[in-house]
Amino acid sequence: MNNPTKPSHDAVDAILAQWQRERPDLDCSPMGPIGRIKRCAALLEQRLESTFATFELCTWEFDMLATLRRAGAPYSLSPTELFSTLMVTSGTMTHRLKRLESRGLISRQANTNDARSMLVQLTAEGLALIDRAVDKHVENEREILSGISAESLGELDRRLAALLRTLEGDPQ
Repeated sequence: MNNPTKPSHDAVDAILAQWQRERPDLDCSPMGPIGRIKRCAALLEQRLESTFATFELCTWEFDMLATLRRAGAPYSLSPTELFSTLMVTSGTMTHRLKRLESRGLISRQANTNDARSMLVQLTAEGLALIDRAVDKHVENEREILSGISAESLGELDRRLAALLRTLEGDPQ
């Protein structure tokens, strides 16, 4: 736990101090929150990846399987729905689908609503894997956040939601 009488410093504080020393004329205060968000994202990615690796998954594989799982039974989406949800190009999606299909985690099924297209569906093996992985993923996230009080987490979540809305172009 932090000592309340001694201010805590992080890597971003050191960067801000360097800028203050080198460019005292420049208000670098926006670098504080953005630098911390970027650093947190990088560190979180490492922690999340380590959990996914225990299931022989990487982040994009987990994300794709989780997206299909969240779609509900029969756990299928069109490739277009998948790549728009996951924000990747169609070429990237094609490569990723082939990889997951070769591992037996997804299959491509004829779309009964559109004979020109296919649906991507979790296999029984893919469904079992993502269910196990998401259990551990949530447990890992809970552990990562365990040092922060529920009240502080609620406030952090509200403030990050406001930032996200701003970045997405919706200031409400």
